[in-house]
Amino acid sequence: MMIGTHSFIGINPWAVLVSAIAAMVIGFLWYSPILFANPWMRLMGFDPNDKAKIAEMQKGAGKSYGLAFVASIASAVVLAKIIDLTSVNTILYGMKIGFAVWLGFVTTVQLTGALFGKQPIKLYLINTGHQLVTYLAMGAILAKWPR
Repeated sequence: MMIGTHSFIGINPWAVLVSAIAAMVIGFLWYSPILFANPWMRLMGFDPNDKAKIAEMQKGAGKSYGLAFVASIASAVVLAKIIDLTSVNTILYGMKIGFAVWLGFVTTVQLTGALFGKQPIKLYLINTGHQLVTYLAMGAILAKWPR
């Protein structure tokens, strides 16, 4: 099946952009010292008090943030199309669609990676919790934003 330009009718590019920005803001907060930065770093094998290592990680973060933003846009486009196809237009139902996508695809892929990568369950919960909040927010934005 070919995907033509008509395939993305019903998607508001501004809603996609705002959803992707929301995903990045959630990520910045989620992985900040306010929430889960320290336990996440320890579980990843980094010392949160090693200022030199943190500075080194921050130096190369720009490219990672850029790629993460592109990934957020891709997720928002696909979620927007699913929401459009279901004719969902309320915050609650948008969140339900976001939850379903998270449950059926995101957390299952993350769980498989965590199991075979022998990651601690707490690390999986921090990472998949972040994705859950992100998909709930994107679902709410995309469903409520006029198309």
